[in-house]
Amino acid sequence: MVRLATRGSPLALWQAHRVASLLEGVGTAATLVVVETEGDRRVDVPLDRLGGQGVFVKEVQWAVVRGAADAAVHSAKDLPAGPALGAPELVLAAFPERADPRDVLVGGTIESLPTGSTVATGSARRRVQLANHRPDLTFTGLRGNLATRLAAAGAGGAAAVVVAKAAIDRLGWSPPDGLEVEVLGPEVMLPQVGQGALAVECRADDPTTRSVLAAVDDPEVGPLVTAERSFLAELGAGCTLPVGAHATWADEGVDPGSGVAPAGTGPIRLTGMMASPDGLVVLRHALTGARPGALGRAVARYLLDEAGGAELGGWLPATGEGDGRDGGPSEVAG
Repeated sequence: MVRLATRGSPLALWQAHRVASLLEGVGTAATLVVVETEGDRRVDVPLDRLGGQGVFVKEVQWAVVRGAADAAVHSAKDLPAGPALGAPELVLAAFPERADPRDVLVGGTIESLPTGSTVATGSARRRVQLANHRPDLTFTGLRGNLATRLAAAGAGGAAAVVVAKAAIDRLGWSPPDGLEVEVLGPEVMLPQVGQGALAVECRADDPTTRSVLAAVDDPEVGPLVTAERSFLAELGAGCTLPVGAHATWADEGVDPGSGVAPAGTGPIRLTGMMASPDGLVVLRHALTGARPGALGRAVARYLLDEAGGAELGGWLPATGEGDGRDGGPSEVAG
């Protein structure tokens, strides 16, 4: 029996049940250990004021560290990428699967939103990329689980909201009649690092659980998420700028606008983005390479050293301290 620690939100429970189902499919029973996190408790506080990355994962990780659970199930995008911000007692043991990593605009399309429309999102990454395409848009913050955030579309002055497609797909949401929805391709909006992927951690000194989890690891997902996380880690803990990244297998015949990574074992194509806090400067760079970690670092170094990213306001050299950049809690989807 493997005890899986998880948050108690509807999406987090769906994800944990999914991992439990995968484990049962390879002959291992699983049960859930529901944990309340700081981010869940302090719903009245904007996420960028909660103290940076990890506000939706720390307590879940601690349940594994202290032995109350054997493994922790996360949205990969919630996990801090830098070693200094992680839990040293734990290891990433599996990336079981990845859903569509793209974002969705609910309540209109980029072209159809009236001039000056307000879009609700708690994500700086989403805000700056939308503003780059539509400088006339205005923005307001957004918190709560997926149902709460979807309900904000067309209510309270917000014409539209932005959510992760993986979240609405996993929870089976369909737009009501008359509500416009646009899936935003990566050429319009690069996803958050790890968006759509599941990540499972266990204790580094627990080889039995690690071996069990390896049976549900998807070898086509891990390299892509590793490339994206390496990009974020190379930016350093001092980066407070909006960032995004999207990795796909560089196989021929793939629709670059689909957002879905094809099966493959060859080179990886990684596109990374960082922007000024006001969105007036949005820097992108893409590279193809065979080594995920090196690829992520190379894209980050280009943006910092060659494209002028290090000169953007809000970036500081890595310090190892916690941060509030758009690589962690500001986009939790449920």
